[in-house]
Amino acid sequence: MSHELALQKGIIARLRSDPATQALLGDRIWDTAPSPPRYPHLTFSRSESRSLGADGGAIEHLLTLTIVSSFLGGEEAKAAMAAVRLCLQDAVVEADAVRAVSLGVRFTDVWRSSTGHRTYAVLRVRAVTEDI
Repeated sequence: MSHELALQKGIIARLRSDPATQALLGDRIWDTAPSPPRYPHLTFSRSESRSLGADGGAIEHLLTLTIVSSFLGGEEAKAAMAAVRLCLQDAVVEADAVRAVSLGVRFTDVWRSSTGHRTYAVLRVRAVTEDI
């Protein structure tokens, strides 16, 4: 099983089952946003992985999650970012015989587009997975 796919699947399931995240993002949590997208939404952007060479096949992941809001001002993007951070911090995520033994948000950034029509919130997530 691909640790990368299992981790993403587990994170999506966790976010979609969390009441605060659900209230802000609904089902708009995607690998890639559809065209035309609905707002606000979260997509998976960059993903890096490397083997840790430990027992259990441990793999370290660095994921970039991007929230896009069309609300004027940064409140919606910041609220969604906070909900996602709280939902994922130290969460137990399992999918397809893979478990995240460490999971947390290491970095966040929020900015408005040059046109002012969108606000972006980026979360950098670090996880370590192993086979169950």
